[in-house]
Amino acid sequence: MTQYAKLSIKELAVEDRPREKMLHKGLTALSDAELLAILLGSGSSRESAVDLARKIMAGFQNNLNLLGKAEIEQLQNRFHGVGQAKAVTIVAAMELGRRRLLQEVLELPQIKSSSDVYSLMQPVLGDLPHEEFWILMLNRANKVLQRYNVSKGGMTGTVIDVRLILKKALNCRAASMILSHNHPSGNLRPSDADQRITAKLKEAGKIMDIPVLDHVIVTDNGYFSFADEGLL
Repeated sequence: MTQYAKLSIKELAVEDRPREKMLHKGLTALSDAELLAILLGSGSSRESAVDLARKIMAGFQNNLNLLGKAEIEQLQNRFHGVGQAKAVTIVAAMELGRRRLLQEVLELPQIKSSSDVYSLMQPVLGDLPHEEFWILMLNRANKVLQRYNVSKGGMTGTVIDVRLILKKALNCRAASMILSHNHPSGNLRPSDADQRITAKLKEAGKIMDIPVLDHVIVTDNGYFSFADEGLL
């Protein structure tokens, strides 16, 4: 263990202290690890907060999307010096970042293609460790009137209440619907259950003259569109 690793943030040279560096050079001058070190506040008996932050980032391939999926217990168990308080701080910061992305899309765009659906829903679904099923309610100009979270934690016929979905669509005067859910595994191919649910909602929408325009499966790195693949 090097002497540097044992230093606290206060003992580092001024230019190496992330808080001071941010104040003097701005946020963009800081690496992801240095920003994380500010959240941690302190390191451990073995290393500084900066080195602990670097170790955490390395443990998630220096990828914030992977860190965003981390759970409190996972952080505590994997990294010496990360107790419950530090783990909660990290998870809370990742959630704030996710919510900020949601705030940025409050003024919802017109949906012109499946890529528009992916751009809208990836910040919501992309890095979740569980499945969620959402429906976009659109007006006649294909602008999103409402995003409706149907279910969390899984997707089978038993958790899809078609009557409730159609009631929501009628209440907001939707002209059409787009379905979307995520695959935490990263597998883009639709399952048999995905196809059954799509067919069920398509038929129900047809009866109420509220057509299902697409079903987009979202992952971290891409998407699958039922409409693009000719499955609707």
